[in-house]
Amino acid sequence: MSTTRTRPSAELRHWRDAVFTIFALCGFVFGSWASRVPTVRDLLGASTQEMGFLILGLSAGSIVGVVTASTVIARLGATRTITVAYSAVSIAMIALGFVVMFVPAFAPIFLVLLVVGAASTVDVAMNLSGAANERAIGRTLMPLFHASFSGGTVAGAGLGALFELVRVPIGVHFVGVGVLALATTLILVRFLQPAEQPAGHEDAPTGGLRTRLAVWADPRVLLIGLIVLGMAFAEGSANDWLSLAMVDGHGLDNAAGAAVLGLFLAAMTAGRIGGTVALDRFGRVPVLRTSAALAVVGLLIVIVVPVDAVAIAGVALWGIGASLGFPVGMSAAADDPRTATATVGAVATIGYTAFLVGPPVIGLIGQQTGILRALIVVLVLITAAGLASGAARRPLDRATA
Repeated sequence: MSTTRTRPSAELRHWRDAVFTIFALCGFVFGSWASRVPTVRDLLGASTQEMGFLILGLSAGSIVGVVTASTVIARLGATRTITVAYSAVSIAMIALGFVVMFVPAFAPIFLVLLVVGAASTVDVAMNLSGAANERAIGRTLMPLFHASFSGGTVAGAGLGALFELVRVPIGVHFVGVGVLALATTLILVRFLQPAEQPAGHEDAPTGGLRTRLAVWADPRVLLIGLIVLGMAFAEGSANDWLSLAMVDGHGLDNAAGAAVLGLFLAAMTAGRIGGTVALDRFGRVPVLRTSAALAVVGLLIVIVVPVDAVAIAGVALWGIGASLGFPVGMSAAADDPRTATATVGAVATIGYTAFLVGPPVIGLIGQQTGILRALIVVLVLITAAGLASGAARRPLDRATA
């Protein structure tokens, strides 16, 4: 990637800022949900295992969304996909608010979460738009886009912790978030530019369905997928289970559990902001390997150290370590703009397997051993991601290696 620091045009800056805000909005909505998971558990009187299957609705919908994303984006384009998919997320959040207010039961909440997850095509679309903007501006931006997501999750989790503390009804919370998300989405998409080059351009997408399927035979794509899988597990397990792990495993109350989740998300945000400088200086592979090591150490501390203050410090290390795998993997998958839609879709599909398999697996193991011990599964996958990090090397670096 070029290191030229010329000022981008106003159109590119507006596009960049819109992508930043879309990432932040997605994080804010997710952080709002994640911070109220203990409240949902209490509302339903659900066990750890039952909560794992409830969260599976969100994860299963996400898998459907990312598996179909490349086909949807090829037909609609990245910008229209963001418009349609995130409008659906917003409306589903409004519906979730009414469900928890008037019909707080497992089945309707599961169904609404399924819809929220199915709109995950927006994740692939916004990563494509971000990667195209990164190439157009000529600077490393993907970790910053994902830092914006993390910052949004911090804001969402912080607001959730505050609402939990002052006893704002969870239904009112979710409806308000959904209305805000819908209005913001409809404004932001006006500033996006096409992420795809027009037909005839040397970087225009090539092939059709056959090309989108062929990337699954590329070993590099599969290894990048493994990086994203392991780090998505590191990130997703915290999003889904950290607040409960701190409540059930370390004896904190619900508000404190939500606050610790906020710390994790803040650490991820800091890691992504600082990671941009580290990536430009040291390259993708050393940074990814160091990140994996930090995540392993931090998670081990959370699992085995009974002192709350030390465990909370481990949460911060875990967050910093988990911060870069997903954005760097997505950026690496989009290195070739001609196949970016297919490769980003494939990598996202592999990564989102963590969100499908993770909640029920950790829930089932946690039901027998406790959530903290169940998180040992995550350590294995983070280690695998660190070992696969060489696949993220930039094309020029691969050519000169």
